[in-house]
Amino acid sequence: MAKTMTEGKPFKLLLQFATPLLIGNILQQTYNIIDAAIVGRILGANALASVGATSSVQFMVLGFCMGTCTGFGVPVAKCFGARCLDRMRDYIFNGLVLTAAVAAILTTLCGLLCPWILHILSVPEELYRNAHQYLLVIFLGLPFTFLYNLLASILRSVGDSRTPFFFLLISTVLNIVLDLFCIVVLKWGCAGAAIATVVAQAVSGILCLIFIKKKVEILHPARENCRMSGMVSRDLLLMGLPMGFQFSITAIGSMVMQSANNSLGSIYVSGFTAALKIKQFTMCPFDAFATSISVYCGQNLGAGKLKRIKQGIKEASLIAIGYGLAAGAVLILGGRTLSMLFVSGDETAVLDAAAKYLRCMGYFFWTLGLLNVVRLSIQGLGYAGRAVFAGVFEMIARSVVSLGFVGVFGFTAICFADQTAWVSACLYLIPTCILCLKKTAKKLKVSNA
Repeated sequence: MAKTMTEGKPFKLLLQFATPLLIGNILQQTYNIIDAAIVGRILGANALASVGATSSVQFMVLGFCMGTCTGFGVPVAKCFGARCLDRMRDYIFNGLVLTAAVAAILTTLCGLLCPWILHILSVPEELYRNAHQYLLVIFLGLPFTFLYNLLASILRSVGDSRTPFFFLLISTVLNIVLDLFCIVVLKWGCAGAAIATVVAQAVSGILCLIFIKKKVEILHPARENCRMSGMVSRDLLLMGLPMGFQFSITAIGSMVMQSANNSLGSIYVSGFTAALKIKQFTMCPFDAFATSISVYCGQNLGAGKLKRIKQGIKEASLIAIGYGLAAGAVLILGGRTLSMLFVSGDETAVLDAAAKYLRCMGYFFWTLGLLNVVRLSIQGLGYAGRAVFAGVFEMIARSVVSLGFVGVFGFTAICFADQTAWVSACLYLIPTCILCLKKTAKKLKVSNA
């Protein structure tokens, strides 16, 4: 149910809000790991490489979806914090209409451009067929991805992070069952893994819709709210699209890195794919802390409580850095062992590649925690446009390393591309966050006067 974050201890509120998000993220990544394990163990290393060869473009498209929906939730959180509930419902209705339009456009474009995308990624010939089937099904399921992420973002904006987690739990269990059914029983191969994902995502989105309709009356747009407003739509787009593009811009650098890695051959594609699954799992707390601080900043901005905002950002950053140091140590010491979840022990070359990638990443993993918290804080304060440039820095850094150094240093350059991007983005984001806090202080001072 709806819960305000404008009163109480920030540390406790952030942890309470982040915990369901964290468990939900872990469940989702657990499914991804099981999915990869099923594909890799049952269908073989080439099938795993086929799924992994498109991971960067999936991150770009799905990241745009999640970023846009998260951005649409920021004005909702701000209005909820200020107790402007009628205005909040205007944002909800306009957000639903805009999301439907964006989903229709993106699904059509991605479906038509799927072969061209695989060509740009330099997907090896032996992987192309499975990669095309998998990616096309994922693209066709984008409307359901938008549905769940928008409704989950709206619920979180009013302080309810538990309900989206519960429905995510249901969809994760369903996903695993459908994975086994489609791959083992129906023999649908990589396409079966994608179909299972889309169906489970659809179920979670529909459950969110039913819950809001039956249980959360505060989120129901009245008849007077059900009209498109140019000003409201502009506010949503100015917040949502930059956050969506931020993910996409970041992913462009990842696509350049993916293409460079794909050119090194299937061994490094398989190793990179296995390592990527572990990386995504260990990133779960970062995503939870970042989403929490975004909602926290939005609600407290609406309530005009700058001191609480500063305190919350500081405490969330310390939590993220502390976790990053601990997780980095695990990646350095146990990367090879963890990679054996996806690759059999006799694939020594693949395991060596995965372990090397994780080991190199572990030393800098804490910077990713700081990056996520500071970036989402800036967005929660309403400066989504400024946060986009962090994605630009990441894109440039990954592209420079991938295009300039992979030819000379091979897979070693791939192993340091992410870290270069994270450090570059942090050098921009930290002073930008300080500047945004100063601008917010001036705005609140004028507003109060």
